[in-house]
Amino acid sequence: MPVYQAPVKDTLFVLNDVLKFHQYNNLPGFADADPDMVEAILGEAGRMAEEVILPTNQIGDQEGCVRHEDSSVTTPDAFKGAFNAYRESGWMGLSVPEEYGGQNLPYTLHSAVGEYFSSANMALLMYPGLTQGAIAALLAHGTEEQKQTYLPKMTSGEWTGTMNLTEPHCGTDLGLLRTKAVPQGDGSYKISGQKIFISAGEHDLADNIIHLVIARIEGAPEGVKGISLFVVPKYFIGEDGSLGGRNGVACGSLEEKMGIHGNSTCVMNYDEATGWLVGEENKGLKAMFTMMNEARLGVALQGLSISEIAYQNAANYAKERLQGRALTGAEAPDQKADPIIVHPDVRRALLTMRSFNEGARALMLWSALKADLHHRSGDAPQAESADDILSLMTPVLKGVFTDKGYENATNAQQIYGGHGYIEEWGMSQYVRDARIAMIYEGANGIQALDLVGRKLGMKNGKPVMAFFEEVGEFCRANRGDEDLALFTKHIKKGMNDMQAASMWLMQNGMKNPNDAGAASTDFMHLFGLVAIGYMWGLMAKAAKEKLDSGEGDKAFYEAKMQFARFYMERLMPETATRLARIQTGSETMMAVPVEAF
Repeated sequence: MPVYQAPVKDTLFVLNDVLKFHQYNNLPGFADADPDMVEAILGEAGRMAEEVILPTNQIGDQEGCVRHEDSSVTTPDAFKGAFNAYRESGWMGLSVPEEYGGQNLPYTLHSAVGEYFSSANMALLMYPGLTQGAIAALLAHGTEEQKQTYLPKMTSGEWTGTMNLTEPHCGTDLGLLRTKAVPQGDGSYKISGQKIFISAGEHDLADNIIHLVIARIEGAPEGVKGISLFVVPKYFIGEDGSLGGRNGVACGSLEEKMGIHGNSTCVMNYDEATGWLVGEENKGLKAMFTMMNEARLGVALQGLSISEIAYQNAANYAKERLQGRALTGAEAPDQKADPIIVHPDVRRALLTMRSFNEGARALMLWSALKADLHHRSGDAPQAESADDILSLMTPVLKGVFTDKGYENATNAQQIYGGHGYIEEWGMSQYVRDARIAMIYEGANGIQALDLVGRKLGMKNGKPVMAFFEEVGEFCRANRGDEDLALFTKHIKKGMNDMQAASMWLMQNGMKNPNDAGAASTDFMHLFGLVAIGYMWGLMAKAAKEKLDSGEGDKAFYEAKMQFARFYMERLMPETATRLARIQTGSETMMAVPVEAF
């Protein structure tokens, strides 16, 4: 059975020493998150992930969910107890405003503990994850009456939430949707249509399920300009908050999936279900994007989470599995063979995973802090700048983290050799579970197109220029430090490659959109390499300061410097390869006739 230890010490290093989290205690919610409180929160989340959530993971994969004749769905036996422990501990409402039952703590902490829980059981944590996205949408766009009706119970976890976008004939192109909404004259609408791939659409973990559904009001314009968002509860809610009769929404079937078997992925049928408008008529896509962007950050976190637990188990296995001898002579002469971690190729794979995980964690928390600054800062320019950076980073986080998370899961499986292909060791589940993260909430090719086609040029390039300036300032400020020269040199080279790629896209993308399309995925990964490299630069600087001061665990900080060097010397040079691919253009690719495929 796989094991897991929440990386609390690594998270605290990023929060305390790299991001200087305590310096934001003037912001709402941050004053309560002093260093001792943060350490206690992370420690308790880690304990629950390890002891309560992790034991349900393989059980959920083996049992899956079951739909019954009355369209109800039961989750794996172990899930209900673990879900109740999660919600009763208040994790659902960690960053929700206090007026709706939450703790109003920073979203950054929500992201930090979310990694631990998702590593322990990705499928189970999708139930609260979708709920937290629905909470975000209602907070941003719901009426006060809707907030008072739904949010307290969703924050407590007594009710859960979903989002319903995809239809059998339409996924990313939501302008093609057919689900219709008919006004009833009393403020409500009758919603009719079918949605597919609805995660957590029906289950037995909560008393009510609050569906957020996009549909087209009769007579609304075609395309995305005619989309509206509706809240459709599974059970009607009385004025006193009690549950009434069943609404006209039901699970038609469960999808048979490659992975995340413990999550109920449903075909949802809406048969004149009663719903209420959220936000303005025909402005539903904007409202839904609040939830989608929250979900994309959550999916990025899933990529990191799977990569982390897969790495931990591969590293443990490599230290125990005896096979062959070290190339330089026996490392364990008292045994018949050496552990495979002595072999360079195994060590390369482990270091690649580890250096990604630590850099990605820092980038996720850095980005989550931008979300907090956007929502909590009273300084309007600071709040706007933070939102710009977060918008720019969202497709990078979702696309790069999930691509690399899947790649790292397969690399971890490879370290096990034949045992990695056997279910009892658990590694195949991580490969299967990780695969969906590259697809849902906008396939990664769509994320890359969003980055290149929309985010780079957003506000005349202001966000990406702000990112260049921040990274450039780090290089300028530290290039005179001998111990940091390696890092500033590689970061600067990577940033130069990224700027050259951006310039090439601006010069060629308008003339030939296929050039931009062909380059988009490589550009997204180039951006990710630089952004994670920048995080490693910050971590190397923080580790050096600790080593110079003589404070703390010397071996811990020396290891950080070693991981940083590996990333810079072995992974950052890939930016040049990505740039070369981008600059080849699309001519050869698009010249192949359709009939040849």
